[in-house]
Amino acid sequence: MTDVPRPGILPARPFFSSGPCAKPPGWTPEKLGLESLGRSHRSKIGKARLAYCIDLMRELLNLPDTHRIGIVPGSDTGAFEMAMWTMLGARPVTAMAWESFGEGWVTDAVKQLKIDPIVVRADYGQLPDLSAIDFATDVLFTWNGTTSGVRVPNADWIPDDREGLTFADATSAVFAYPIDWTKIDVATFSWQKVLGGEGGHGVLILGPRAVERLESYTPAWPLPKVFRLVSKGKLTEGVFKGETINTPSMLAVEDAIVALEWGKSIGGAAGLIARSDANAAALDAIVGSRDWLGHLAVDPASRSRTSVCLTVEGADEAFIKSFAGLLEKEGAAFDIAGYRDAPPGLRIWCGATVDTADIEALGPWLDWAYAQVKAA
Repeated sequence: MTDVPRPGILPARPFFSSGPCAKPPGWTPEKLGLESLGRSHRSKIGKARLAYCIDLMRELLNLPDTHRIGIVPGSDTGAFEMAMWTMLGARPVTAMAWESFGEGWVTDAVKQLKIDPIVVRADYGQLPDLSAIDFATDVLFTWNGTTSGVRVPNADWIPDDREGLTFADATSAVFAYPIDWTKIDVATFSWQKVLGGEGGHGVLILGPRAVERLESYTPAWPLPKVFRLVSKGKLTEGVFKGETINTPSMLAVEDAIVALEWGKSIGGAAGLIARSDANAAALDAIVGSRDWLGHLAVDPASRSRTSVCLTVEGADEAFIKSFAGLLEKEGAAFDIAGYRDAPPGLRIWCGATVDTADIEALGPWLDWAYAQVKAA
């Protein structure tokens, strides 16, 4: 590795950030619809474009009619906290964490809501024992751990006859894995992940059991206006038809529509999943042929196919900073250093908006950067 030549071919789109993620292939600002810009989101066109965005998300997610889907403030964090603040407290809670965002929900439950949850943890790269979860409780979990590269393998571990609600932070999972919506009562995500959209907006999905909870339970704590989903004891249905709680960015909505229409054009959910799978397979081949690279998530069954986290032999934080900085300077890879709370390593986004050819082109650059930093 000491004499690795500088590769001659750069990835065409070296955007491997795990959020905000790469724009869809062929994206240009000229593709954005402009008629809704400068107009009220409550105007006829504003409502129509918001409703169209919701309809596209429903179609691409294969979301059944039993589940509502709405656009809410605050990205995935706002959507998940909206669900926690409005529905938790009715019964005991189990909060699961195997990476930093799951830990965030634990902190919210323990320190902010003070509901004394059962906390189930696993180290970075691992999953806890899913078979031991008590579904008489409400269960909070992250479908795909963006900062650990660990995901739940499927929804088979969730029983149909559960008493509690399931709350899935699915922001790095939707559009990348098949999701059995009969097992999910609440799900959240943001456009900035798998769709490569803009930040600031969250998406909240509610199954019928979640709606029942909202209409039958009033939390003991105050609810900010942006969290309120119920009026006079009934769900505010307009939220799930494009009548957003606060003012959305119509530019961000138009950008999401471009990504969703692209997803539809390549075969919908199946096409998006296939692209992500191909990218993850290409990166796995790179890792498998290098003894200095490894997967933080050792078990392939629970290894992310979007936010793939890698270990680098002998690397500490300074090494990774130099490694990622060198690749960014060369225009070979942007934003691939692992998350600050995770073990030192690399994190490479393999979602559908990334091209497999760019993942393949990245391999020689990883070799070159590793050699350069080792020799420094």
